[in-house]
Amino acid sequence: MKAAYLHIPFCDHICYYCDFNKYLIKNQPVDDYLKAMDKEIRTMMTSHNRLDLQTLFVGGGTPTALTPDQLSFFLKIVKQALWHEGIQEYTFEANPENMTEEKLSRMYEEGVNRLSIGVQTFNSTGLKEIGRLHSVEEVYRGLELARHIGFENVSIDLMFGLPGQTESDLDRSIDEALKLQPDHLSIYALQVEPKTIFYNRMRKGELHLPGPDREADMYDQLIERLEEKGYLQYEISNFAKPGYESKHNLLYWQNEMYFGFGAGAHGYVDDERVVNAGAVKGYIRRVEETGSAVISTHPVPLVEQIEEELFLGLRTRFGVSKERFKEKFHREIETVYGEVISRLKEKQLLIEEGDRLILSQEGLFISNEVLSYFLQPTIIDKSKED
Repeated sequence: MKAAYLHIPFCDHICYYCDFNKYLIKNQPVDDYLKAMDKEIRTMMTSHNRLDLQTLFVGGGTPTALTPDQLSFFLKIVKQALWHEGIQEYTFEANPENMTEEKLSRMYEEGVNRLSIGVQTFNSTGLKEIGRLHSVEEVYRGLELARHIGFENVSIDLMFGLPGQTESDLDRSIDEALKLQPDHLSIYALQVEPKTIFYNRMRKGELHLPGPDREADMYDQLIERLEEKGYLQYEISNFAKPGYESKHNLLYWQNEMYFGFGAGAHGYVDDERVVNAGAVKGYIRRVEETGSAVISTHPVPLVEQIEEELFLGLRTRFGVSKERFKEKFHREIETVYGEVISRLKEKQLLIEEGDRLILSQEGLFISNEVLSYFLQPTIIDKSKED
C-alpha cells in the first residue's frame, strides 16, 4: 500500500463545471461526518500497516471550507491513524478565499507539506463566469501567506478552454501564475460533465466554448511557455520544477494501490477497486453500523491490470518500464503489445528510451486516441490470470 486519499465533500459554493462528489456545507452534519471518517480510517487500518503509506492527499469538495476547529479535529484524526515519519508528501487542497493564517498554520504544524491551490484563471471576469468565489487578490495574498508560514511546495491549478477564453487570456493567466513562482502547475482542459451547471447551459445553447482547434492551440501554447520557464511536463496536464512532481499522483499513474476514505471516495486495495457511498448521511450511517462505507467492489483481473498499467503509465514522461512490467506481470510487454508498439513507433507516436516506452510530443496531443490501442490485450492467456 502506497497512498491514501481523504475526501472532504463540503463547499461554500458549487462551481459551475464541477462534477466531483460535493455538497454545500451549510446545514450539513460536518462534525458527524468527520467522526465517521475517523471510524472508517481506524477500522481499515486495523488490517493494514500505515508504515506502508508514502503519501497522503486531502481533496474535495473544499477541505479548507472546514472551520478552524473542524480542521484541527480532522488533522488530529490523520495524525493519529495515518501519519508516520516516512510520509514523503502530505497534500491539502485549498481555495484562496479561505486560506487564513490560522488554518494554514494548523495544517503546517500537523505535517502538511504541500498545498494544491484552486485558482483556475487570473481573469476576474472569468472567475465569475465559472462560479469561483475568490478574487485574484486573494490568490496573491493566500500564496504569500503560505510561503510566510513555511510551505515550500505549492501547486496552482489552472484551466483552459473556458467560456469566452482566448489565447491572450490564457497567456495572461500563465504570466500571473509564473510571477508567484509555484513549484508545480496542474493545467486542465475544461470538460463539460453531466449534472453540472455548465452541462445544463450547454444543452440550452447558452455555453460558448473556444472549440477543439483553439483548445489544441492553447495546450500547445501553455506547454511552450512553461517549458521556457523551467517547468517540466511530466504528465499530460501537470508541470513541475525538477524534484517537485506530485509524488501522490505519480503513485496513481504507476498503478499502485491506494486507500480512499470519505463519501464517494474510490480506493484500489489488494487488487480490488472499491467505491464508498456518496451521500453524506448514507456514508455516516454505513460507517456507524459497520465501520465501512463501501457500496461496491470490483476485483481487477489481470487483463484490466495490464490495460491500466499502460493507460496510466503512458500519461507521464516516465512512460512504462519494460522491466517493471515483466516483474509485475511475469511476461514480456512485447508478447502482449508487440504489434501495437511497432505500429505506434512507426507513426512516431511512441518512442523507446532505454528500458521505457514513452509517448512522443505528438502522441501526447492525441493521447486518448493512442491509449485506445492498448485496450483488450486479447493475446493474454486468461486461463492463467489467477
